[in-house]
Amino acid sequence: MTTTARRWRRCATALLVPGLLLLTAGAAVAAPDASASGPGGSWLADLAPGGTRLVGPVPAAAAGCPGQAAPPGPPAAEETVPVAPLPVPSPPVGGLAVCADAHVGPVPPPPVGVASYVVADLDSHEVLAARAPHARERPASTIKLLLALVADEVLPPERVVVGTVEDANIDGSRAGVGPGGRYTVDQLLHGLLLASGNDAAHALSRELGGDQATLAAMQDAAAHLGARDTRPATPSGLDGPGMSSSAYDLALILRAALDRPRIAAALRTPSIPFPGFADRPGFELGNDDRMLGTPGFLGGKNGFTDAARHTFVGAVERDGRRLVVALVRGESQPVRMVDQARSLLDWGFGAPQGSLGTLVAPGDDTPVADLAAGAEPAPAPAPGSDSGSGSDPASDPDREGADPGSAIAVGAVAAAVGVVALLLTLTRRRRG
Repeated sequence: MTTTARRWRRCATALLVPGLLLLTAGAAVAAPDASASGPGGSWLADLAPGGTRLVGPVPAAAAGCPGQAAPPGPPAAEETVPVAPLPVPSPPVGGLAVCADAHVGPVPPPPVGVASYVVADLDSHEVLAARAPHARERPASTIKLLLALVADEVLPPERVVVGTVEDANIDGSRAGVGPGGRYTVDQLLHGLLLASGNDAAHALSRELGGDQATLAAMQDAAAHLGARDTRPATPSGLDGPGMSSSAYDLALILRAALDRPRIAAALRTPSIPFPGFADRPGFELGNDDRMLGTPGFLGGKNGFTDAARHTFVGAVERDGRRLVVALVRGESQPVRMVDQARSLLDWGFGAPQGSLGTLVAPGDDTPVADLAAGAEPAPAPAPGSDSGSGSDPASDPDREGADPGSAIAVGAVAAAVGVVALLLTLTRRRRG
């Protein structure tokens, strides 16, 4: 081998080996680590004595809350088509990183027999107490509030809708819609909310363009509100593939419903005259919400299916303060759901100032399209800002040092030059 060839070989080795090492190291740093999830990791909360939240980064294996990404089994008979759970936002919507029980102040809320609940202030948006607030559960008829939002937005209240046989024959609770009956949209909204009428839901869905169009509009409405745990599978709340919501989302949805005068008025209406059909005369349609009549009651909605169990969301005003409570997957024995809701509200009105998280304003969180595509949430605010908690990648001590992307680029160039030099060495050797 000539002196020139030896020089080429030394040059190739000097470039190739470090280049490969840099390339490998950069790829290892940039690759998803089993102990990290995005910038700063995901977040979970725990409680110290006195109700103080202790928050810190946790491994990606604990991103979200274990077992809470989808409603629990066994599946309902209607859930025969497997549907993947919705993406789990990280950090959680509203900064509400609670997997079990949490509350403000030293006094805990009274015990309730539900899988998940939220107590929050409708005006300050502060969440005062929660149990697994983002756990996905079946909402049952509380999802009718989302349908009401869509119908109120799109359909004129005076429009007349003619009832059908399919309306009358739908499963579950009914308001009394029948074939040939003539109902205004406003009357159907009352039938939907007062009597939890699945027949009224079916008639409104048909007027909105059918179930698929209606469900798409409901999903869009949920996304706008920041209700990322919510996926309607039926307009009425009957169980269906992929159906889910959460206590947190139901609080957002009721807050939006109370901001609509027609919906808010309907939720507080004791009864209305409702049309008959064929040879059946009209009748008085009553409100089945058992919280109706509670001083300061602002509105609410209950629900039940065999798979969902009992659900409820309601709001009350007291001394100028408005609180909402949402409960999902509960039992009405030995204490009725409405009484469990009242006890949580009573606690909330006596709770001190403080917050576990917030009820986000419409449009405040990461777009659904970004989450569905697997994109990271928006970067956290810079240190010292008061825009919320999170980890700034630039200031994260675990991420100090060279950018892994730069290491990969430099390593790749060095390795490539080394390979070229080595090939030239071999070529010169063969020619020599």
